[in-house]
Amino acid sequence: MTKAAMLYSKERFDQLDRRITRWMARYGLLLLRLGLGVVFLWFGALKLVPDLSPAQDLAARTISMLSLGLLPASVSVPLLAIWECAIGLGLIIGRLMRVTILLLLVQMLGTLTPLVLLPAETWTIFLLAPTLEGQYIIKNIVLVSAALVIGATVRGGYVLAEPGDCR
Repeated sequence: MTKAAMLYSKERFDQLDRRITRWMARYGLLLLRLGLGVVFLWFGALKLVPDLSPAQDLAARTISMLSLGLLPASVSVPLLAIWECAIGLGLIIGRLMRVTILLLLVQMLGTLTPLVLLPAETWTIFLLAPTLEGQYIIKNIVLVSAALVIGATVRGGYVLAEPGDCR
């Protein structure tokens, strides 16, 4: 390959890379918000149907422990389901984002508590090897991180493909 052909090839690659990067900057936050919303709406809706959600029992026991037994599963699971559906709808619709992000972060705090309150169910080796339930909970770190990125835009922030770009 000649030097001129290599330079042309590099320029073409760079142009394509810039177009793809700009597309990701333009639509990435929207897709992140919609994707996160679908996950919350879906998982919340599963909890509205008895015994359909694999997380239902663990959630019910955790809420019972946190409420000192005052909230039975017959109340706590539908309440959690509605809460998660509200978060999902808020993210999908894109309105009241501050409230939606706050609801999400509070819900996530509760979601993490079984790692401490129910270690026999969430760890095979404490703080080293999580069970499947523990892995399910730990992946919520990614959901919280996604919510923080979305939350950083509530005052009009956005993603730039390159430092010199602007809307």
